[in-house]
Amino acid sequence: MTAAVLVLEDGRVFRGRAFGAVGETFGEAVFSTGMTGYQEILTDPSYHRQVVVMTSPHVGNTGMNDEDPESGRIWVAGYVVRDPARVPSSWRSRRSLDEDLTAQGVVGISGVDTRALTRHLRERGAMRVGVFSGPAITDAAAMLGRVRAAPEMLGADLAREVSTAAPYVVPALGHPRFRVAAVDLGLKSMTPRRMAERGVEVHVLPSTATVEEVYALEPDGVFLSNGPGDPDTADLSVVHAALRRGTPLFGICFGHELLGRALGFATYKLKYGHRGINQPVQDRITRKVEITAHNHGFAVDAPLDGATATPYGRVEVSHVCLNDGVVEGLVLLDRPALSVQYHPEAAAGPHDAGHLFDHFVAMMGRR
Repeated sequence: MTAAVLVLEDGRVFRGRAFGAVGETFGEAVFSTGMTGYQEILTDPSYHRQVVVMTSPHVGNTGMNDEDPESGRIWVAGYVVRDPARVPSSWRSRRSLDEDLTAQGVVGISGVDTRALTRHLRERGAMRVGVFSGPAITDAAAMLGRVRAAPEMLGADLAREVSTAAPYVVPALGHPRFRVAAVDLGLKSMTPRRMAERGVEVHVLPSTATVEEVYALEPDGVFLSNGPGDPDTADLSVVHAALRRGTPLFGICFGHELLGRALGFATYKLKYGHRGINQPVQDRITRKVEITAHNHGFAVDAPLDGATATPYGRVEVSHVCLNDGVVEGLVLLDRPALSVQYHPEAAAGPHDAGHLFDHFVAMMGRR
């Protein structure tokens, strides 16, 4: 077994065994609380430049298949597990998790006390980390120095690094009812499929798409996807244009943060973020509690109670996280726009929030 070392920027060290590729990697250490869905996590572009710690102790039991990836590659910067499966067991499996990590050059570490590591990140906050294995392991001071020299997530402009290079279309299933311009800030493949199931023809555009390129499609609605990085680095031209024109607008995760910024709210970095498929969120309009899929390290700073006046009319906080009170949704009262901080496409995750796509379709229908 090849030795591996995980070094946090505050100096704490965890030792284990190499898992996946041998070498070194750097990123932000975050943890995911989902017990399933590791393939979707690995291929979610929102995890770009993050080293993901799995709180579930056993990972890799069902191997890797060709149907569940959320993009064309693994995006995580590194992967940390306690007990990887020795042999995958699923009729859908085509390869082991270790094989895919190795083939795509993803450096990981196993045999780590992920419970202790997660508790440390909850107490100290998400921070930079390095994973070193094989010849990459050097003296402790040198490894720590390299970790502290790595870029931070605060101020990172990453959406353009994960976005599609060229526009493409996901056709509606059945008769097309609406056309949506979807700005790819780190889009998961299941999201346009959820809209296509509802008769929406989805035109996916790069994160750098201009207002002119968006409206050349004559869209019935504009969609802002999830994605990685600091929302303060993103351009808001398309968001402002959609709000000015009254085009139905729906944003999720990173897209929610961009809508919040366009409305005049600040965004801030959470201590350790929300990541997993078991996050409780309350719809403040219906009072219903939904279990939702999250992957975000930033949040919108908006007043929880009452309506707030903005340049585009009144806005209310529509959803809130029951774990910590973080704003999880916004809805405009005078224009057709809404957003949530989580992932209603639920890949992986519970399907409690799938109805939000129906709300988006209804907004386009009313217009």
